[in-house]
Formats: sequence, C-alpha cells, structure tokens
Amino acid sequence: MDFYKGKTVSWRSYQTLNNLSFTCGYCSDKVASDRGYKLGVHGDGSGQQVGGLYICPNCHGPNFTTQDNIWIPGQPFGRSVKNVPVSLNQVYEEARRCAKENCFTATVLLCRKMLMNIAVAQGAAENLKFIEYVNFLANNGYVPPNGRHWVDHIRKKGNEATHEIQDMSRDDAKDLLFFTEMLLIFLYEFPSMIPSE
Repeated sequence: MDFYKGKTVSWRSYQTLNNLSFTCGYCSDKVASDRGYKLGVHGDGSGQQVGGLYICPNCHGPNFTTQDNIWIPGQPFGRSVKNVPVSLNQVYEEARRCAKENCFTATVLLCRKMLMNIAVAQGAAENLKFIEYVNFLANNGYVPPNGRHWVDHIRKKGNEATHEIQDMSRDDAKDLLFFTEMLLIFLYEFPSMIPSE
C-alpha cells in the first residue's frame, strides 16, 4: 500500500486498464496496451487509476507508469549508430541506457564527455580545456554546417550538470542525445556507406 496525494493506493489484479500508447522499454516498439495491473486509489486497488503496470503486446515486457507519469524502464532515445569506434560507442550506448533509466543528468554528462572523446578520436591532443575540444571540432569541419550552436549547447548543458545543483531534465537529455547521434552518423556512419574505390 502506498499514498498518492493524500489517498491510499494499491495494486489490483491483472485486468483491462485505460488504454495507453507507449514505447516499450524492452523491445523499443511503439505499442498500445490495455492489459496489466492497475494502481488504483483505495486500499483494495479499486477506484481511479493513478498508475499501472502495462504488458507490452509485442514482447510481453512489464512497463510501469508511476502516479507522476514516469515510465520504468524509461523509453529509449535515439538509435544505435553503425561503424562507431568501440570506445566511443560504449560511451554513447551508456548515455542511451542512462536516459532509458531516467538518469538525465548522467546522460547530459556523458554527451559532454562524448564531444571530448570524439575530438581526441579525430586528432585533438589530450588534456585540453573543454572549450578547446569544442573549437577543434568546429574549426576542423567535424561539425555539420550550422551545427556549432549545438556543440555549444552540449558544452553549456554539460557545464550546468557539472557545476550547478539543478538536475537536468528529460528534454535536456533527449536533445543532447539526438545531437550526439547525428554527430556520430555524420562522422562514422555516412562515410562508411560510400563504396571504397
């Protein structure tokens, strides 16, 4: 038994729920489900539904939505990128896993780390100031046209996550992950699609 806005809430048996569309945290498919376990107001789980455990109709994975509409496991952002060097890919996939688990500050910090690692992988010296890595990427053509403001955005959000008390939001994490994905596609996936002569 738990409390939500001063009311007692608890689980109720497997049943038909309010139909919801969501991206499954297990198979990543966009699905809709009305089957699972209701988290309802009242001691026996009846009454207004304030959350629930939805069963994915594709993979049968349990996707829990809280009273505050937070999904566990979270919904993944972005996609895997082909031909990324192993060490870079490990950091990128770790950032995606953090976002999926609603660890948004960690996601932002890892995206910031990605910029430094990408710069070093492209030939920048190690142990530079972070702004020097940003400038290296922008000045050497590793950032798409009009992409400098995105690199600066990652730098600023990374600095906020590092030096300020406030946590990063879901939107912050989503924005930075999508830009990082685009940068990896630009640098590694697209060039690998051109047939070698």
